[in-house]
Amino acid sequence: MKIQELHEWDLSPKDAIALQKKLAARLVSASPLDLNRIRRVAGVDVSVKRGRTCACVVVLSFPELEIIETVCLQRATSYPYIPGLLAFREGPALAAAFRELRNEPDVFIFDGMGQMHPRRMGIAAHLGLWLERPTIGCGKRHYIGEYQQPGNLKGCSEVVTYQGEEVGLVLRTRPNVKPVYVSVGHKADIDGAVHLLLACTPRFRLPLPIRMAHRAASEACAPG
Repeated sequence: MKIQELHEWDLSPKDAIALQKKLAARLVSASPLDLNRIRRVAGVDVSVKRGRTCACVVVLSFPELEIIETVCLQRATSYPYIPGLLAFREGPALAAAFRELRNEPDVFIFDGMGQMHPRRMGIAAHLGLWLERPTIGCGKRHYIGEYQQPGNLKGCSEVVTYQGEEVGLVLRTRPNVKPVYVSVGHKADIDGAVHLLLACTPRFRLPLPIRMAHRAASEACAPG
């Protein structure tokens, strides 16, 4: 799969923040997702252990949710953990994994944030600009913003606001189970993102594509 190489990854934190602010102006966050035209959806996750970064992308058919392809790629971890700059730590391995894909996904779901980020440049947004494909962030933990708890039924949601702006939703994917945090990355709309995530979540809390990507990353980074 061909992707755009927009910049170098080895930047100082100051320069990385400046780049995020510049790139944020290029994000498109109101492009409607037409689920009827989606045939392949990818789950994206990264595991960092023992100085190695393992990026995994699992492509599934949609709406059947059957695995078509799995790509896992490891690289030395060369960037420190700095909140808000996750893309610079995980981006090089992810970009390499994306290049190895033989089946191009219509949508990418990242285990992480999209525009629910202080500078609107979570990993799903940042890599969305490299991919130039619709990307969605779906995180397990609260990062920024304020919200009310959604109702307990599947599909219940509440808006997350940060500094007076709506940056995403907190979404219940299973009754009486902790919600997830959803934000668009690039070339997607929040309503379409929610409908896609719910369609990809038949049983568990997390959408199946990122569950499969998390499993693949954990196995690929296991000792031995």
